[in-house]
Amino acid sequence: MFELLSEKIGDVFKKLSGKGGLTEKDVDEAMRQVRLALLEADVNLKVVKEFTSRVRERALTSQVLQSLTPTQHVVKIVHEELTAILGGGQSTLTPAGHPPSVLMLVGLQGSGKTTTAAKLGLHLRRSGQRALLVAADTRRPAAIEQLVVLGKQLDIPVHAEDQKATPTNICSHAVERAKELAATWIVVDTQGRLHIDDMLMKELVDVKKVLQPSEVLLVVDAMTGQEAVRVAEEFNSKVGLTGLILTKMDGDARGGAALSIRSVTGVPIKFMGTGEKADALEAFYPDRLSSRILGMGDMLTLIEKVEKVVDQDWAKDMEKKLRTATFDLEDFLKQLQQVKKMGSLTQLLDMVPGISSLSRRLPE
Repeated sequence: MFELLSEKIGDVFKKLSGKGGLTEKDVDEAMRQVRLALLEADVNLKVVKEFTSRVRERALTSQVLQSLTPTQHVVKIVHEELTAILGGGQSTLTPAGHPPSVLMLVGLQGSGKTTTAAKLGLHLRRSGQRALLVAADTRRPAAIEQLVVLGKQLDIPVHAEDQKATPTNICSHAVERAKELAATWIVVDTQGRLHIDDMLMKELVDVKKVLQPSEVLLVVDAMTGQEAVRVAEEFNSKVGLTGLILTKMDGDARGGAALSIRSVTGVPIKFMGTGEKADALEAFYPDRLSSRILGMGDMLTLIEKVEKVVDQDWAKDMEKKLRTATFDLEDFLKQLQQVKKMGSLTQLLDMVPGISSLSRRLPE
């Protein structure tokens, strides 16, 4: 994630850290390198200009240039400005005034809406909510069956009807079923559609009128860069979005979409997909992502992953075995299996401050 951008920005700060003090010329050269790195990462030109301008203005103050650690001040400024263009603070799901709240997923074909719907169902259950998944994609072959299978695997109820049923009817029936199940959230998987297809976009507007959703989230492929930004602008203007979910973030070495989409569209990023597994969905924290880009790690997310996977009683038992020298190869195997559940070693190293650069030299 952000491998190329992180490496290039890291090189810029290494050069700055070798200097005893900073001059205006040093700052200008650093900003030139950062600008090139962001443009190569497919970040929107307007966003790049505004970002480097704000960093340069703040970095050229006497407080920074005359300090004993000017490079650290510049890194802090870059971190704060990166956090700002990513959205500032975390944006969470907004429930309706009374349950069930409706979350509607929209997007292009192949963006990953169906698997994201299942991931959201699992995320909501882990946060103490009860979700009902709704298969409202009646055009893609096997879309309904896919969501039903995913629901069974995760033990999450799915409302599915015959493929001949209309999306509006399916959604109306789903709301009634959600009330019967006492579900707190309805997650609706809609059909993928092009934003330039007026007929299909009108159908989406009709579905929205029936559901009256509290959340309309666009599922967009992060690896498509500036195209993702254009798609988000079109969907927002025609349907009205409350948030974004960036998928395939684990395969996006550049990061142009993530760093542009919030500033250009004004729509907050709420989640990011980091893999194919059902639990590979992370809440989007701008400050944590900024830390990862700058090689500072992300210990809070790592701790959260550990808490989800590792059983506390088992951890205490392992600690006792280590203290009493009774730890054996079977215990070591169990530890490796626990680590594997948290994701690839590369992703875990990205979250550890100081050694995230090692992940670039390790296989998945």
